Amino acid sequence: MLRSCHLEPALAVTMFMTALAVAAGRGMVGSAAVAAAVLAGQLSIGWCNDAADAQRDTACGRRDKPVATGELPPRTVAVAAGTALGLCVPLSLLSGIAAGAAHLGGMVAAGWAYNLRLKHTVLSPLPYAAAFGSLPAFVTLGLPSPSWPAWWAVTAGALLGVGAHLVNVLPDIENDLATGVHGLPQRLGRPACRWLAPFVMLAAVGVVVVGPPGAVTVSDWVLAAAAGIVAVTGTALPSRASRWPFRAAIVVAGMAVAQLLLRGSDMA
Repeated sequence: MLRSCHLEPALAVTMFMTALAVAAGRGMVGSAAVAAAVLAGQLSIGWCNDAADAQRDTACGRRDKPVATGELPPRTVAVAAGTALGLCVPLSLLSGIAAGAAHLGGMVAAGWAYNLRLKHTVLSPLPYAAAFGSLPAFVTLGLPSPSWPAWWAVTAGALLGVGAHLVNVLPDIENDLATGVHGLPQRLGRPACRWLAPFVMLAAVGVVVVGPPGAVTVSDWVLAAAAGIVAVTGTALPSRASRWPFRAAIVVAGMAVAQLLLRGSDMA
């Protein structure tokens, strides 16, 4: 079950969001509520993905998917996805109705919509943009004095989501096309995605650097330069089947979150 839930990105998103909640002033209890809700939502999306793609993954001979190898029945993963989704609802509402609605209607609903339908269409980046763009609202709307997040936090989140989408599909483009998945990255092709992804992720870092109030410091530019190196090398060097582009995206996202942590009080 752990291998089927897409544990690496699930834990990364949960840790990033928990850190943001702490930096924004949600406190120990509030930050723990954010962590529990985000983890439940990510598990539901991951299991939903494997359940929805069971036939495709089996046809492609995916050895990294327990459902495709026969180690897990698709029904078991589908039940797990529904259970995690059911738990995510009350856990999200612990942060308040507005914050809970932002998480459930943004990140979770977008993730399920992508898995069940939108990944097959040219609109495939939209769920990623909506999902990651809504996460700052989950934090700021749950503060003692709720408020909408700053524009730059939402924009950076949306750009990071689109970048993650582009690099996530890189190893599987041929299999996706062969099994009827024609999202935007598949239509653009591998070479275009390999070079477009780092520019999108760097745009997210740039927004985080220049968007908040106050002067841009030398450390801000150093962070942006480091993110650029990671983003470009992560997508330009690996082979076709490598998962390193996605891991590079996680590292760049971590750099952006680190910058957000320094400006946590400005996010609301």
